[in-house]
Amino acid sequence: MFGSSPPPDGVILSYAFLNPYVLRNFCNSNIALYLGTTIFITMDNFESSLPPLAIPGHLTTGLPSVTSAFFAPGSILLFVVNRKVFIYNYRMDSWSDTNGVKTPVSHISGDSCCYNNRFCLELANRIFVYSRGGSLPETEIYFSDNGGFSFQDMNSDILERFTGTLGGIFYLNSLSQVGILVVKDKKGTFYYLEHPLNNSEGIPFKYNESLDVIIKPGQTGFLILYGQLSLMVSPNAGQIMQAVELWKGKRLLFTDISSSGGFTVHSVASNVFELAVFTHSNHLYYGSQSYLKTSVIQLPNPPSWNSLTGISFTDTGMLEFLTPVQDPKDPAFDFEKCTVNVQAVLMHPKLDIEPCNMEVLESTMVNKMFTIDMNTKLDLSALMIPRRGKTPIPLVMVSNPHSLGFEAHTSEFGNTFDGNIKHKLEIELRQQHHWENADINFTSSIKHHSVSSLTVDIADKTLACVDLKPLTTLISIGCDQSKRIIVQNKISACSMGILDPVELQDNYTYIIEKEAYKPVSHEAEAQADLLVYYQYKELGCPRLVYYDKPWKPVVELWKDEDLEEIMNAEYVISEVNGIMTYSYSLTAATANCRSQPQNWSAIRAQWDKRTGHPSLWNRENYVSCHDDNDDKPLLWPEVEYQILGGQTDNKVIFGQRNGIYIFLLTVVDPYYSYCSLNTVFSVYVYGALPMAMFPPVLSIMLLVVTTLLSIWLAYAIPKELSTERGQRFKNFWYWLFHGCFKICNCFWLWDRLRQCLRSRKVKDQPGGLPSQPDSGHLGLDSVKKLGSRLTGQKKTFSGVACDRDSGTQVSTVHPRPGGFWGPGSSPRNQGVQLDTEQSWCGQLQRLEMSPRDLGEASACKRRPLGSDPQNPHGSSTGESVGDPDKKLEGGTV
Repeated sequence: MFGSSPPPDGVILSYAFLNPYVLRNFCNSNIALYLGTTIFITMDNFESSLPPLAIPGHLTTGLPSVTSAFFAPGSILLFVVNRKVFIYNYRMDSWSDTNGVKTPVSHISGDSCCYNNRFCLELANRIFVYSRGGSLPETEIYFSDNGGFSFQDMNSDILERFTGTLGGIFYLNSLSQVGILVVKDKKGTFYYLEHPLNNSEGIPFKYNESLDVIIKPGQTGFLILYGQLSLMVSPNAGQIMQAVELWKGKRLLFTDISSSGGFTVHSVASNVFELAVFTHSNHLYYGSQSYLKTSVIQLPNPPSWNSLTGISFTDTGMLEFLTPVQDPKDPAFDFEKCTVNVQAVLMHPKLDIEPCNMEVLESTMVNKMFTIDMNTKLDLSALMIPRRGKTPIPLVMVSNPHSLGFEAHTSEFGNTFDGNIKHKLEIELRQQHHWENADINFTSSIKHHSVSSLTVDIADKTLACVDLKPLTTLISIGCDQSKRIIVQNKISACSMGILDPVELQDNYTYIIEKEAYKPVSHEAEAQADLLVYYQYKELGCPRLVYYDKPWKPVVELWKDEDLEEIMNAEYVISEVNGIMTYSYSLTAATANCRSQPQNWSAIRAQWDKRTGHPSLWNRENYVSCHDDNDDKPLLWPEVEYQILGGQTDNKVIFGQRNGIYIFLLTVVDPYYSYCSLNTVFSVYVYGALPMAMFPPVLSIMLLVVTTLLSIWLAYAIPKELSTERGQRFKNFWYWLFHGCFKICNCFWLWDRLRQCLRSRKVKDQPGGLPSQPDSGHLGLDSVKKLGSRLTGQKKTFSGVACDRDSGTQVSTVHPRPGGFWGPGSSPRNQGVQLDTEQSWCGQLQRLEMSPRDLGEASACKRRPLGSDPQNPHGSSTGESVGDPDKKLEGGTV
């Protein structure tokens, strides 16, 4: 890739400043950028020939001049070319514009973080672009939180309090601050934008020329500011600026190297704790940065160099001189490399350097990043072995004491084979708040995460201890990514046999009635039922809850695969599909609120400016109602208290609806964890009966009134009927009932009799002609059929002989085996009771039968069956009086 020639339409880049500078990728030292009259990028530490770096001609006009460059996360290199920002992907060898920068800029600033985790990536993605020397507060500043792919305008209100010119703006992650270098009256001052330093400022220092600012890697807080004639450092992100001391052997020559004669900077190199300066007067200075002071010595016999030579550290104590040399037969360049082994040079007797007073300084914490979450601590240790006869003086420093506090102590725990004493340094680290020995105005906000580095060094370590560099590690006072929460599920709808897990996994769906939910996407009422697919893989089997029993989820806190505790922090829940058929057991008053509590309606009414969507209830915007709040006094004590957990015993009460609920649970307690702890779980509510048509109170009142009225009627009606008025009332209803009964029976019997007689007449006569029955007798079957259909008749009769004129009973027919009846048979003997008013004779007498249908008989008197010798089977025939052509069928009575 880098061995090829520039693209045909490319324009070769050049550095805008006179002195060359070598910019290394701190996360991969083999990747480096050489900035000089020609710009080169290498991925193998300048081992191979390199063509000059060129930018496509259509992206810029004129000669492309680079004023600043920065290695962003991934394979991205940001350039400011002709006061515009461009993105160069050095692995893909591609160029592109960035978005959001609307005005000319000159410099880029950022703070590299090389640990492989999400939090470190967030730090490295924060980048500023600005115009150095711009007038404050009018100058435009842009920031990015995605590694430079897009930028946003910085709020101009932040800059209103500053006057002067802008020397630079930086993400000082070691202090969890944004620092602004303001230049005014040839004085430079660092100002900070975040609490608790937003009302303070750094110590002013001389600013006689434009100074480049190097943020040293590792988030240690070390800064280097240099120009042509100036060099100064800061051990605490600009709060204090220190001059660099110049020593010769054991003697201090200058307290400020800038004041030494002929000091003109040609090139500067640095790594985490080392510093090297090469001047135009061919002087090479080397030193080590410390929180106590920074001192350098002059190294003898520097390598040959020219105006294109730049210096950089390839490793601890290894300083490299780089000079590009063009091949006359090839457009590519080679690099002359000369490496200085600083440790070997310092051993020269002429330098009179005191030998290193330490033999071992090591720890397992190096090159690791640790996390301290809310209410947790971190224990670290280090091994120190001094030279024989020496006693180590450990120096433990944190870069952000506003967030992180510690206690340290040392102890002896044995000897080496050479007889040196081994010392163990033990360090306990906690949030500064929990040490309770710092002023509240000194500590940073406990609600917001922060960063601090921890450095362990030896206070009186000599300059010769090149290989024993300080031990450093990065500590995040923030979210422990290994933490998660789970809602306990000991009793589920599957274990109780209510739901089948096989069915739940097979694209199970359920319906939410439109009366039971409110769409989450808008405030309007639901217009139709909602069909929901159950996500079994994420939710598992729903927890089983009885609808009318107050319930609260049991939340477990897990770290990796270990259960830490049952969570008792404050949290909120919301149904993801908008179901509203649940409430809370407490109100603001019963929850002992001292100010108006928050609720979902108020939170959703707010809009998140970053996303353009309604705000989510989380630990960042939660305000406890148990604290006094003059802005929101308790005006409505009867509103629902919608926060669960914490110091209250609030619970959820499900309404009269069976079915599945899917809840999002979010921890809002800002003092429980820095993590945004949330989880989704499901609940199956059972036991709810269908909704009553009437309110329960009304139903109970109706039941009570009906019962009392029935008791009163049972007492009053018999008493009233025993009076004369009651007898009249009873006789009236008796007469009305029997009159209606007789009328209904007459019409019904007449109709049925005609149908029966006509059907039998047509059936019995051959050729469809009627037969000549006995006009004085009805058939037994016909009479039985008539008797069985009489309304109100409750007895079964075998047969009745009656007198038509008198309507009295003549004889009773009762069939028996071998004959219809025998001697002595009677209705009483057969257990048949006949009421005179309801007897067959009385009924037949009342029928208004037409002689045409029944025939005219001289008497209704019937003879017993079998008394006629000529008709032993009991049948008699006769002619119809009215119509001789029609005959009545003979019947047995």
